Amino acid sequence: MTQTIAPRVRTLVLLILAVAGALLAGAAPVSAHAALTGSDPAQGAVVAAAPSQVSLTFSEPIAVGDDSVRVLDPKGERVDKGDPANPSGTTYSVRLVSGLPDGTYTVAYQVVSADSHPVAGAFTFSIGAPSETTVSVSAQGSDDGLVGWLYGFGRYVSYAGFVVLAGGAAFVLACWAPGARVRAVQRLVVSGWLALTAATLGLLMLRGSYTTSGKVGDVFDLELLGDVLQTKTGAALVSRLLLLAAAALFIAVLFGAYARTADAVEPDRDGGGDDGEPDKRDLTFGLALGGTVVAAGLAASWAMSEHASQGLQAGVAMPVDVVHLLAVATWLGGLTALLVALYRAPVETPVGRDAVRRFSRLAFGSVVTLALTGVYQSWRQLGSWSAFTDTRYGQLLLVKIALVAVMVAVAFLSRRWTQRLADARVSEAAEEAERTEATERVEEAVRAEEAVRTKEAVRAEATERAEEAVRAEEAVRTKEAVRAEATERAEEAVRAKEAVRAKEAVRAEATEPAEEEKQPAGTAPAEASGTSEVSEASMAVEPPKASDAFDAFDAEKAEAGQDSVRAAQLARQRAAAEAARQKRLRDADPNRFGLRRSVLAEAGIAVVLLAVTTVLTQTEPGRTEQDARAATAASSSASATGQGSGAVSLTMPFDTGGRSGKGVVSIDLDPAQAGDNALHVYVEGPDGTPVDVPEVKIALTLAAQNIGPLPVAPDHVTTGHWSASRVQIPMAGDWKVEVTVRTSDIDQVTVSKNAQIG
Repeated sequence: MTQTIAPRVRTLVLLILAVAGALLAGAAPVSAHAALTGSDPAQGAVVAAAPSQVSLTFSEPIAVGDDSVRVLDPKGERVDKGDPANPSGTTYSVRLVSGLPDGTYTVAYQVVSADSHPVAGAFTFSIGAPSETTVSVSAQGSDDGLVGWLYGFGRYVSYAGFVVLAGGAAFVLACWAPGARVRAVQRLVVSGWLALTAATLGLLMLRGSYTTSGKVGDVFDLELLGDVLQTKTGAALVSRLLLLAAAALFIAVLFGAYARTADAVEPDRDGGGDDGEPDKRDLTFGLALGGTVVAAGLAASWAMSEHASQGLQAGVAMPVDVVHLLAVATWLGGLTALLVALYRAPVETPVGRDAVRRFSRLAFGSVVTLALTGVYQSWRQLGSWSAFTDTRYGQLLLVKIALVAVMVAVAFLSRRWTQRLADARVSEAAEEAERTEATERVEEAVRAEEAVRTKEAVRAEATERAEEAVRAEEAVRTKEAVRAEATERAEEAVRAKEAVRAKEAVRAEATEPAEEEKQPAGTAPAEASGTSEVSEASMAVEPPKASDAFDAFDAEKAEAGQDSVRAAQLARQRAAAEAARQKRLRDADPNRFGLRRSVLAEAGIAVVLLAVTTVLTQTEPGRTEQDARAATAASSSASATGQGSGAVSLTMPFDTGGRSGKGVVSIDLDPAQAGDNALHVYVEGPDGTPVDVPEVKIALTLAAQNIGPLPVAPDHVTTGHWSASRVQIPMAGDWKVEVTVRTSDIDQVTVSKNAQIG
């Protein structure tokens, strides 16, 4: 059965990766999260007089640089001057050179929204009458192309790494403590940490090029990297790296000290509490608390720099987004860890039914949390039911909701398999007892066999020693017999010698003295012969050597040692065979097999769900998209009716009579209607450069209705620029706009022009 699983798993994984890749590839032209909701002059508008500036209004605050807004004449030459300014709210303006001729002008902008995404676009307006233009400005942003694709892929990897890291650790701590000792689970969590760290470093390097030129060569531009570090997104990425350092310490403790305290096989228990020693409980509590803080900090690095940080109720949305991300990680990351445990856990550390049941409860709580936080986020980002079908964000959200629904349905099947495992608890316990008894019997037989062999070896050794003693005793006895025989022979030789001597003495008495002298010489060989016989007898009896007995004992001992080694090898082989048998029985369990398949299906859907979520975070929210459409429609309608934007621009030269007293003052009033208006004042020197003056005052008078003068005190914004918001104009009419400019303590002048309001 397991041989047929592997090809299916590989096929499913490849299919899932293909779908995720297609989603990410389709998300390469990312829709920005800040939209242009208005401009002055409006898109396609034809104004009678050349404006002194171009203003762009976005749906949320943006970050602008030196070349963020460019205005090009019909020949493609730039006619803007100075850096873009932010006079009020989400309106940004750039000054234009004076004396612009009639024709069609192109406004191109490339900025970064407050939720970290680049925004690019272009539109045209005309002075006097439309004309042909040689300008060809593409609205393609820096997030397109290879750098944009790499940045999107890095975001996906970072989300996946966070989910695996946080969810895997939560699964070990809350559901399956023995998993801290399983090498496959350790590799999974460490891989999540490595993926998140590498992706964060990559995003930090890509960020500069992603928000500016989009060129691969600018990825390693240290100046751009320094600029990125000064932004909110750069600070969030650096904070994430610091938190990952703390996460590395957490992982070391989790798979070090905590793993050593975890039992190899966790006893089945219904509760999720820890019944271990106080030290283990303290360590578990510390890891849970520290891990939660680190995971919340990592989630906040996204919440504080993306969707949740801008728009409605940002103060509420950011904590909600953190909870949402933690719930996603707990569910999907824990599911991944469970899948690895079901397929890769060793037979001596199986994932028990109670661990699966605890994760089932944890996953249910995560799904409920996701539903609550998701409803709030959907309302915040869409704003209306029509946005579900009329905007790309709403359509992707519907796909995400459908995937979550499918995952919940598959999770319900997983709960059913888990319940079946629990129902089979008694039979499995009996089977486990039978397996244990069989194992004990095998071990007892092995021990008995080893005892018999040891006893036989001892008996053989005792017999050998007894035989050795008998042989030694016989050798001693033989030696004594030889010695006795030699003594007897020596005595006989002595007696024979004495007899010969006696005989010779008798003969000597009868013979002459000469013959007596020859007789003793003949006795010497006899004496020597007797001595030689005694010596030979004594040499023939030698005691046995001790080395022969030791050699025999060593040989017997070596044979007994070889028998012990063979017995140990046999025991190991039997244990391995028993483990393989248990693994086959475990894999053949239909309930466990069904659980593995359902969890694998959940994990596959989770991969696609994560890809959809990544694309969703890079898509313009539905509320913003609808607002931008409404603003574009209003602008197009106004342009079609010839009403223009309604804004009024007045330019008046002045001369206070003193030193450096000459210049030009420009007034912009938007929307130049009855009610609230935004007023901007610009002062330039004779050479057209912005200059500061000690004081600028404005007064509005409607002489026909005897209204005014209404004083306006603008605030200084930057060099040569003052502004005032919420300037109240009570009614439409031909209003006189008076500007008082003071260039020194005593030099000032008042100039005026009339403007049609409403």
